[in-house]
Amino acid sequence: MMSNHSTRTIAISAFAGLLVTYVETMITPALPILVSFFDTNYDHLSWIITAYIISGTVSSAIFGRLADMYGKKNIFVILAVFYTIAVSFGGFAKTLEQLIIIRTVQGIGMGMFPVSFALINDQVSKQRLALAQGIVSSTFSGGAAIGLVIGAWITQNYGWQWSYHSSIPVAILLVILASVYLHDESERKPAEIDFVGVGSLGIAIVSFILAISEGEYWGWSSPSIIGLFLFSALMFFVFVLYERNAPEPFIRMDLLRIRNVFLANLTGLFAMSGMFFLFYTVPALLQDPEPAGFGISIVESGLILLPAAVLNMAFAPLAAMTTTRRGPKVAIIIGLIILLFSYLGLYFNRSSILAILEDSAVMGMGISFIFVGIINILLISVPRDRSGESTGMNVVFRNIGTSLAPAIGGVMETMFVTYTIVGAVPANFYGLPVIPVLESFPSSEAYDAIYMIGMAFVIVAMFLSIFMKNVIVGGERK
Repeated sequence: MMSNHSTRTIAISAFAGLLVTYVETMITPALPILVSFFDTNYDHLSWIITAYIISGTVSSAIFGRLADMYGKKNIFVILAVFYTIAVSFGGFAKTLEQLIIIRTVQGIGMGMFPVSFALINDQVSKQRLALAQGIVSSTFSGGAAIGLVIGAWITQNYGWQWSYHSSIPVAILLVILASVYLHDESERKPAEIDFVGVGSLGIAIVSFILAISEGEYWGWSSPSIIGLFLFSALMFFVFVLYERNAPEPFIRMDLLRIRNVFLANLTGLFAMSGMFFLFYTVPALLQDPEPAGFGISIVESGLILLPAAVLNMAFAPLAAMTTTRRGPKVAIIIGLIILLFSYLGLYFNRSSILAILEDSAVMGMGISFIFVGIINILLISVPRDRSGESTGMNVVFRNIGTSLAPAIGGVMETMFVTYTIVGAVPANFYGLPVIPVLESFPSSEAYDAIYMIGMAFVIVAMFLSIFMKNVIVGGERK
């Protein structure tokens, strides 16, 4: 039996997962609408995801450390407040730049997840840890299901702004529940924040993604783009060099010397990229007008993606059972194999809405196995008093992967386009009574390129996972 404290911690963590994934997933089917609303393209729009992810990356690492220093409950509540403030302003953005800034502040709240996983690790026995993590992970899919359907319905009928407005009272409720019911008796450890490490890694990531996003416009061989890539590489080098000697490093190289920690983090990076290639492309493919897409509504596209979220949630207990009985390595490999089959389906068979539904649903099953396995192999492989640091580091790696997917996808969707008639202007045009109005949309070649890259990322993740050491509660297997 679990204690009342651990049950409440799991419940509040699950509630946070529902809220955050609802807010994030409601953005997914709205991407084509936001392109029109802000009069932009998919490449520039990708920054509303990228800015959130980069901010969340920095936040997760910093606040994972602060949670060990000043108390996990205190930090969780502070992050919930940050998130609530950002959500409250989200629906009032008038320009793309404003929404990007709001999303950057919103990303700070992502630090709640490594903190909540660490709280669960403190309060739940190892025998029940996989189940507890599976419960929380499944609620991420539940929130996604709500966002894909209810969020899409709100967006279609009342505007995307009201998707944000509807989240405000729920976010306030999370702050209240966390303040009143979260319990934390973990030992606090004095430490310092590595601002040099945080800053150098953040600059390196932003420079790299900016170069990818703007390469088509500035010219891939232009001095600006080449300079950005070189500057990014230099900052990564500075980051690694400094972290090796820092007294309180942002990412502890000694943790990365643990085989499972290093491989699980890299696997999470590539797997998360693979997942977000789907989320960033399928709404456009479904909603863009024929022949570029299928021309369906935002609610219909949300319903098409819904089975992926439902199956993700439904397979979480099986993923937890596999992790407990066979070890997290087995769960991760199973998930990656499923993910690869999903991409093969999207590459070779996306000629109908039903085919896309089937392929995305298969991906939902795979994601459940992958991330239940990754979280558990990390928590089992590190000392309990470093759980917050370990999960925070994992979020950093996963978010780097997540931020790459929209940037790369946006480039492909802008580079490979097809032109479609979207309207007509009355006029005498070479004997015709109207002038056709053409707009560019991502072409089939764009999706082919994105899904090929996605498959490559998944194959790399599979290769890395083979070398993990399988750890099972009560014993070990290699």
